[in-house]
Amino acid sequence: MSQVDDTERRRRWRLMVGGDRPSSAAACTGAGGLPLSPDDRAVDEALGALYDGDGAPSGRSRRGGLGASAPALTRWLGDIRTYFPSTVVQVMQKDAIERLDLRALLLEPELLGALEPDVHLVSTLVSLGHLMPEQSRHTAREVVGRVVKEVEERIAEPTRTAVRGALDRSARTRRPRPADIDWNRTVRANLRHWLPEHRTVVPETLIGYARRSTRVEREIVLAVDRSGSMAESVVYSAIFGAVMASIRSVRTSMVVFDTNVVDLTDQLGDPVEVLFATQLGGGTDINRAVAYCQELITRPEETLFVLISDLYEGGVREELLRRVRQLSGSGVQVVVLLALSDSGAPSYDQDVAGALAQLGVPAFACTPDAFPDLLATALSHGDVAGWAERFEERRAAGA
Repeated sequence: MSQVDDTERRRRWRLMVGGDRPSSAAACTGAGGLPLSPDDRAVDEALGALYDGDGAPSGRSRRGGLGASAPALTRWLGDIRTYFPSTVVQVMQKDAIERLDLRALLLEPELLGALEPDVHLVSTLVSLGHLMPEQSRHTAREVVGRVVKEVEERIAEPTRTAVRGALDRSARTRRPRPADIDWNRTVRANLRHWLPEHRTVVPETLIGYARRSTRVEREIVLAVDRSGSMAESVVYSAIFGAVMASIRSVRTSMVVFDTNVVDLTDQLGDPVEVLFATQLGGGTDINRAVAYCQELITRPEETLFVLISDLYEGGVREELLRRVRQLSGSGVQVVVLLALSDSGAPSYDQDVAGALAQLGVPAFACTPDAFPDLLATALSHGDVAGWAERFEERRAAGA
């Protein structure tokens, strides 16, 4: 290894493990006599302010600290945005909120404007919504709105395409009108009728799409657990709910629940409003939520019911399982997601998940990017359990 490579390796190790605050003439030198540039010293201070001190590895001392004031934290946020990429900034913000208990400072408008918006920050702001003073509420809504817009731009078109594609497949007919013929599928279905001498295919079987009526073709009911551990799932669910509500051929309902059930269907046009109407935390009565959703379902065989919960039931477990059995038996397509998030499945009740699996209703976590494909599989009455197995295999292979 060259001297340059060795120096770089030592530099990175020094920044990773930290060290005591340098003093006087040694201010430009880190652990082991390694010189630190001005930028490296700034990086070291930013890391030390967050990760040194309480909770730091043995033998390390607190050199910085963010201070109990918005100006100090705002300066620190400016430093980390200068020296780290956006993805790292988001991780450090999350760690700062959790390690240093900065939730009270998040209520200050000046600080909110300096933060790097991400889904975790939105979850935190939503959980603080009922405590937020009026002067901070407008800024918080702007921050949440930026994240919602960014996620919506990413998932909207794939979701609409997946839903419409699933409905198109279910609407295929063998007696299409000329304008409705799907020529690609028709040719593939008639390749055995190829006439070499005429260099053509005789289409004995026509495949196309049935004429669409203006009525709602499918119904989707989202029931979302709003306990604290499900915060990220609530954010993504609100955005997906808004996107699905914009599809005219689908009627989408969304309820959130703890020990109470709140129907937010009439607010799905504004996912930011949905999020601020969702007070995170509290107990959990899944059975009560499913009972409410049963009343919303008028066409069981045309309905997809998606329950998003960690399954820690505070209500009557036997009643919950009985209701799920009733829904499946009536023709409702039931999907249970332990999480709809990028961070994977949280802790969940494995006994309830196992009991649901015995009813033919698998429970699994799903990422937002994969959710449109899951929707398409479920809406076309595909094998959701098989989809979940393949999804887990792909995730494991990519890990």
